[in-house]
Order: sequence, then structure tokens, then C-alpha cells
Amino acid sequence: MTTHDTVLVLDFGAQYAQVIARRVREAGVYSEIVPHDISAAEIAERAPAAVVLSGGPKSVHVPDAPMIDPAILDLDVPTLGICYGHQVIAQTMGGRVARTDAPEFGRTEFVTEDGSTLLAGQPDQQIVWMSHNDAVVVAPDGFRVIGRTADGQQIAAMEDPTRRMFSVQYHPEVTHTPEGQRVFDAFLAAAGATRDWTASNVVTESVEAIRAQVGETAEVLCGLSGGVDSAVAAALVNKAIGDRLTCVFVDHGLLRQGEAEQVQLAFGDHFDTKLVTVDARERFLDALAGVTEPEEKRRIIGREFIRVFEEAARAHAGDAKYLVQGTLYPDLIESGHGTAATIKSHHNVGGLPDDLQFELVEPLRWLFKDEVRAVGTELGLPSAMVWRQPFPGPGLGVRIIGDITAERLDLLRAADAIVLAELKAAGLDREIWQSFAVLPTIRSVGVQGDERTYGHPIIIRAVTSEDAMTADFARIPYDVLERIAGRVINEVPGINRVAYDVTSKPPGTIEWE
Repeated sequence: MTTHDTVLVLDFGAQYAQVIARRVREAGVYSEIVPHDISAAEIAERAPAAVVLSGGPKSVHVPDAPMIDPAILDLDVPTLGICYGHQVIAQTMGGRVARTDAPEFGRTEFVTEDGSTLLAGQPDQQIVWMSHNDAVVVAPDGFRVIGRTADGQQIAAMEDPTRRMFSVQYHPEVTHTPEGQRVFDAFLAAAGATRDWTASNVVTESVEAIRAQVGETAEVLCGLSGGVDSAVAAALVNKAIGDRLTCVFVDHGLLRQGEAEQVQLAFGDHFDTKLVTVDARERFLDALAGVTEPEEKRRIIGREFIRVFEEAARAHAGDAKYLVQGTLYPDLIESGHGTAATIKSHHNVGGLPDDLQFELVEPLRWLFKDEVRAVGTELGLPSAMVWRQPFPGPGLGVRIIGDITAERLDLLRAADAIVLAELKAAGLDREIWQSFAVLPTIRSVGVQGDERTYGHPIIIRAVTSEDAMTADFARIPYDVLERIAGRVINEVPGINRVAYDVTSKPPGTIEWE
């Protein structure tokens, strides 16, 4: 992917492995998540600037506890252990990890020792975020204890600066640890990592990689949804190959109210390349008729997208063999890339058909959403396009829980438009990562105009997030929710109840399917 210094994050099944990678990138160093059982030889071949051992849900004492190749710690590669990674370092190098009668979860008082390399300049006492049952009680030879919990019994941080090995029991990657980013800054400084991971460099390298992949004569097709991901991907490819790019916008019938017109207008104003619009509404609805299982919906939508692109390539792009997609790093992770569990198959990853006729061009596949936005700004895309809320490729197809019909789509579009309009009127649209309406295909009893109703409920989903890997429900003021509910019930026939989803991610996902 890159010639920059790289930090490898060894994932032990951590809830926050992706957040660790982002924190390293925020410090200006490229990072990538790899399986915890990667071999020392593989790491040596990749020659990373440093490695980070993530947290994880297991105990080092259980028989199937995930461990590392011990030779990794002999490679003279700077290493940082976090939570479970802290315990792995201690256990592997001869320290002692004990079960404790006093597990720590949540905000915990932490006391630092003087003279630390990793914690230099940090407050002597601070609050950190803990999540563990076991604890390091004896540090390995050569390590110095640099921090303890308030009771002084547990080793909450230790280091061996000579070997450039550091570890902390707490989670510096989460926002609940106020001094956390300084831990990554100090570690990267000790590792001597070059901090040149910037949007400008990403643009330069991506353009070079695109030209190397597609050559100097090939025609290229881009699936344009109107969202920031596909827009930035299209802009990068356009910068690389100019008018050999043809963008295809597919109206699959699962779009929000007025979306097709908005996308075409925005494209015409800001892109200097061909746009082909395909009306495939009937095709997608026919393919989805009677389908209720979420993964099957995604597979069908992914397959039909590809079939439409293949037809468009033959008709409009000289039978192009390359297809540009706005695939992001979180898409790969959630679709089961590497050792990650499959949360949901993104239509542009796990939903692709086996007989795909295109070679994929995915210039954003190693980027997080905030990095994509930075690249879009660097490319000169307008703010309204760069900061547009994420909208899934399967569209409203994964916001109708159950069978998808034209009538249900109309209901959902009308309700969703009210949700978005009221949040924008309240000035909340930029604070919220994603907001939308969900239509479950159930009915509930209500009363309107002194008469019994038997209509559908609408569920409002609105979350705050930095990268969509974790999210919290948005604290929308009650008066705004009241206005939304009143308008939806009064203006959308067939809706008689409005609910608000207050689930974080995890345990939920942002989308309902």
C-alpha cells in the first residue's frame, strides 16, 4: 500500500483495534491491522517501524488464549502492548500475570512514576479507561514499572526503553483516557517513526498506484453513488487518467427522496468526466421481492450492481475491464477481512458475485472515513459533498426490516425526509454522523381522530461517531424529537408511532441490517 513507515497492530480480537490504528494515523504514521498469529518472519519481511499488541477479550490463563510468536519480541522492533497486549508481553518475557479479585472496568485512577519515556510530561495522577480481570503483578526482567493503579497493587504501565518495549494495562486509544494520544505520540517518537502520513501524500501515492494498475490506454468505469466515498474515489481516478473514466450512477429504487436528481446536479457542477445514469428500479425490486434475510439482501444488491455495471461498460465505456469502487478499510473489516468476524457483508465486498468480470480499482480501501474526507478536501471537492452523511450502497433496502415493496419504500422515504429536514433545521446535521428512519414491517395499534389505527411504526436512528467503527446514539433534544414525531405521524399516512433507538455500537450496528 505505502512506502511510508508502517505500524502493525496485532489484533487479539479487540473491540478497539481499529481505533488504535486510527490513533496512530492521527499521529501521522500509517498503520494497518494484522492477525495476532502473524509470524516473526512475516513481520521481519514487512520491516515495520513498530508493532502494537491490541487488547482482547480472553485471559492469558485459559487453554486457548491467543498468544504471539515469541520471536517477535526478539526482532528489535519497538513494541507497545495495550491491555491484553500488556499481559502478553509480561507473560511471554518472564513476568507474572495473576487473576485478580478486583477487576477494573471503566474510569480508573492511575498514578505515574517519575522518569518515564512513555509517560513523560503527563500528570502524576490521571483518569484512564480500564477493562480487565487479570493483572500484571511482576514485571519481566529489564522492565521498570512506570505506573500503577491508585491502590498500588497492579502494574498498570511498564517499559524497557533500551529495547524500546512499552506496555500499559489501560486503553489509551479511547476518548475516555484524556492523555491517551500522548501515549501514542511518545511511543512513535521512541520508535523513530517518520510522520508523513498526510492527505497530500495519500493523493500523490494513490494517483501513481491507479496509473500503474490500469495503464495508459484502458477505459475505466466508476460506480458513483453520490456519497463521499465514491465521489473521492472518482476524483482520484479522474486525476490519474482523465477522460478515460466513465462514471455510472445506478438508480436502484432504494434511494432517499430526491436523491437521484441531487447526485446528477452535484456531479455536473464538480466533475469533468462522463456520467451515465441507469434506471434500474424495477430490476432491483423484482430481484428483492420476498427476500427478508439481511445478508441475502446485500448479496442480491451487490450482484445486481455488478450486472448493471457490466452492461454499462459494454454500452458506454468501450467494454471497460476496470471498475472503481469507494471501498473503505472499515468495509473490509466488517465484511470479515483478515481475522475479523463478519458483522455484515458490505455490498461492495462480501456481496460481489463470484463471476465478477472486472478488475477492481479501490484507491480508498486502506482509509478510514475521516481520512477520505481529508483527501476529498485536498482534491478540492465542495464541503457539502465531503461532509455528506454516509449512505449505504444498499440504501433503503437495509432500512426496511422485512420484505421490500414499492409502497414501503414510499413510506420510508417520506418519513426519512422529515427526520433529515428537522435535524438540519435544528442545526444538528453536522454534529450527527448519521441519521435516518427505519421501517420495521410490523404494525401497532394507535388512535387518531378518535378512531383506531393499525399502522407501521418508524424508528429514528441517529449516532455520533468518528469513523463508524464505534458509535453512540445522538442526544437529540426532546423538543426536536417531538417535532419529528408529530410531523411523521401527521404527514405520512400509514405511520402511527415513532420510536428513538438509543443503542450504541457495539452492541448494535449503525444500520439495522
